Amino acid sequence: MNDQRAQEFHRHHTSQNHGDFLREFVYGGFDGGVTTFAVVAGATGAHFDSAVIIILGLANLLADGFSMSVGSYLSVKSDRERYLKYQRFENWGVENIPEMERDEIKEIYYNKGLRGKVLEKVVKVITADKELWVEEMMKGEFDLIPEKKSPLAAGWYTFLSFLLIGFIPLVPFIFAFSGWAFLSSTFAITCLVTALAFIVIGLIKAHINHTSKRWAVIETLALGAAAATLAYFTGSLLENIVLNS
Repeated sequence: MNDQRAQEFHRHHTSQNHGDFLREFVYGGFDGGVTTFAVVAGATGAHFDSAVIIILGLANLLADGFSMSVGSYLSVKSDRERYLKYQRFENWGVENIPEMERDEIKEIYYNKGLRGKVLEKVVKVITADKELWVEEMMKGEFDLIPEKKSPLAAGWYTFLSFLLIGFIPLVPFIFAFSGWAFLSSTFAITCLVTALAFIVIGLIKAHINHTSKRWAVIETLALGAAAATLAYFTGSLLENIVLNS
């Protein structure tokens, strides 16, 4: 591998920026918003006062946020460990049974439609570069690409977005608890600000997945509304059962 190729390879597989973690931010934020909104809706349906709703919401926010961040950390860590495991296997194969590994590269590109001299030239170029050779084997044989993300960073971004978006449904209740009299309908305002947060999350999700912004927003709002509606009526039902028992 020449110096330029080595530098590009290293930069591609080690560099990270905030954009690499948009997926963690979106799904962490959405889960945080839905979870906290559902807690708030359920507590509202049970006619709890603002102080109780704030306590339940914050406790849930921290506990579930930590749980989800640990899940994100373990997921990225598992992907990285799996890649490294198979990478060691392929490195051993390239060093000890190169002819067999060369035939596998040839088969991979044959299945992609290359034939004759073009196929031979591609195989020759790839197998002349050990790191490129192993990388192509990982993609072609195991459908694996190197995981650039740091597991710790993935967990942190998930936790941060969970807290940021998940805190939004609690804000109107915090203001109401502080005595802001203009908040005549706290839960209605919570629905409004949470819906705005879901719209932003839906737009970012559409950008990441290159899908329709309209449908991403509709889907996000629908899922959030479904979770809140279920929680609200469950809270209301349980209150009636407990009070009438």
